[in-house]
Amino acid sequence: MTYTIAAITILIYVLQAGTQFIGQGVDLPAYWGMKINEMIIAGQYWRLITPVFLHGSILHIAFNMYALFIFGPGLERYYGHGRFVALFFISGFAGNVASFLFSTAPSLGSSTAIFGLLGAEGVFLYRNREIFGRSAQRALINLITIAVINLVIGMQPGIDNWGHIGGLVGGVLFAWFGGPVLRVDGYYPELTLTDEREGSATLRAGLGVFALFAMLAALGIYWQG
Repeated sequence: MTYTIAAITILIYVLQAGTQFIGQGVDLPAYWGMKINEMIIAGQYWRLITPVFLHGSILHIAFNMYALFIFGPGLERYYGHGRFVALFFISGFAGNVASFLFSTAPSLGSSTAIFGLLGAEGVFLYRNREIFGRSAQRALINLITIAVINLVIGMQPGIDNWGHIGGLVGGVLFAWFGGPVLRVDGYYPELTLTDEREGSATLRAGLGVFALFAMLAALGIYWQG
């Protein structure tokens, strides 16, 4: 699913570029899908998720797809296809809700979801640190460093740092309550890893995190409307 998400995102960016070429600079997918607070308040609620497929430049999409390829396949291996997709979109939704609540500027990009993957990776390593040993500690330090550096970079004008923070929080919450908790079964050399988390726990986590940010979005729409 990592590569499927990337392929869809790239195709949509090609469509963005095509509409700009044909329509004299008008980016129709961005026009209909990016986060614009006034449009969300007016009832276009899909703008809280569609920005994850939209990008503003070739450098923008290249950076985000590179990050997706770095974190996506490893997480998907342990999360499974369905749970990984849920993590990606719940993180993106959470990030766009945070951006809607705390920033009036229009925004687009999959970095909301990417920060969710970053947070989920950190939770996964921490919850399973006994299995991964010292390598988990080193990887956690690297992840925290990456997150801090990117959040500092995000303080520059034109970067939606609230979206990054919201996506990070959404990914951490989903991973903490619904992500894999591994157990080693069997006897050496025939050892296997088993996920102790049941499907129902993942479903509850996904619905809970989605409901939390949906409620926050509803409150924001009410107060801003």
